[in-house]
Amino acid sequence: MLIVQKYGGATLANPEKIKQVAQRIADLKKSGTQVVAVVSAMGQTTNELIKLAHQVSNNPSLRELDMLLSVGERTSMALVTMALNDLNCPAISFTGSQAGILTDDSHINANIIDVKGFRVIEAVQDNKVVILAGFQGVSPNTKEITTLGRGGSDTTAVAMAAFLKAERCEILKDVEGVMTADPKVIPSAKLIKNMNYDHLLEMTLWGAKVLHYKSVEMAKNKKVQLYVGPARNHTSDGTLISDQNIFQKPQALSVNSYSQVFKFKTNISDFNQAQKKFLTHLKSLQIGEPYFLSQSFENSMNEFYISGPDEILSAILNISDWGQNFQIVRSDLCSVSLTWTQPPESSQQSAAQNILTENHITSECFKKTNLNLNWILEKNHRTQAMVLMHQFIQI
Repeated sequence: MLIVQKYGGATLANPEKIKQVAQRIADLKKSGTQVVAVVSAMGQTTNELIKLAHQVSNNPSLRELDMLLSVGERTSMALVTMALNDLNCPAISFTGSQAGILTDDSHINANIIDVKGFRVIEAVQDNKVVILAGFQGVSPNTKEITTLGRGGSDTTAVAMAAFLKAERCEILKDVEGVMTADPKVIPSAKLIKNMNYDHLLEMTLWGAKVLHYKSVEMAKNKKVQLYVGPARNHTSDGTLISDQNIFQKPQALSVNSYSQVFKFKTNISDFNQAQKKFLTHLKSLQIGEPYFLSQSFENSMNEFYISGPDEILSAILNISDWGQNFQIVRSDLCSVSLTWTQPPESSQQSAAQNILTENHITSECFKKTNLNLNWILEKNHRTQAMVLMHQFIQI
């Protein structure tokens, strides 16, 4: 049996935690399971590297930023591999490019287009544990190192699990599994033990950081079985994600949020044309795609909202010339979303809206999708709105 595991940055934050991860991998290997492990950068390394970049440059080149950020995962992979070899567990590390993670040309938020993990297969056949640097790949077109955006190590793990036809892909973190809200914001958040891909897609699309949205989308499309659980505890239930829907009625499942949302205005009358021109402009600057939080113009005002990883939003904010087509109207917004097990009933939607109104929270924009109620608000209402919405969850 072969399992692909992914260890998040908090689980690798210091040498002691790295040794604990190595021991867990070694124990699994001794039990007869082949292991390919994808690692994130240690702790806050990525944030520290970004801060360092801005200390030497007001507007760092995105190509060089990718070169810098890829160092974090390379550090983790080497240290975990050293710890495994000290445990007499033969292991070898590979960067994203060495592992055959092929991406498009974008920097900061590249997309995986193919996996050619032949060196990984050879190492597994040689009975070695393979440790991969997550979050990174290489463009076969430009031959440049690229990174996959915040949470991109999740996508690396799913892509490799699909390529290797692994038994499952385990995303191991410093939380119990997929929770009903970010426990750092809402300590009373509860574990969701079972859910399906569509629910998790809605959550991650609207800001849940537990997994990278692209990783869930890829897992669904390639039928990769997902498990999300804590790296420190072998006995925790964690969360199993499958294509089965265990919920029989509409009920609130989770509260999600983007802490930063930009509002744009355009003089282009058709949304699809505006979106295409907007993305073309970003691509010309080698900036990855943000997330569009509106699929049409709200109230025909030629306005739309975006969010995304901090690096992309920072790069967009630093664009000095948008020409005549686009203008940033507001950058002091956030989103708060309530994901449901099934499309919410009108009475449930009204109750959620009323609790915001009663607490004097007005929304810049409201959008209902199949399984989500989504509000775009001023940032200073974010935490209060999340706490209020979490009252609807009774799983």
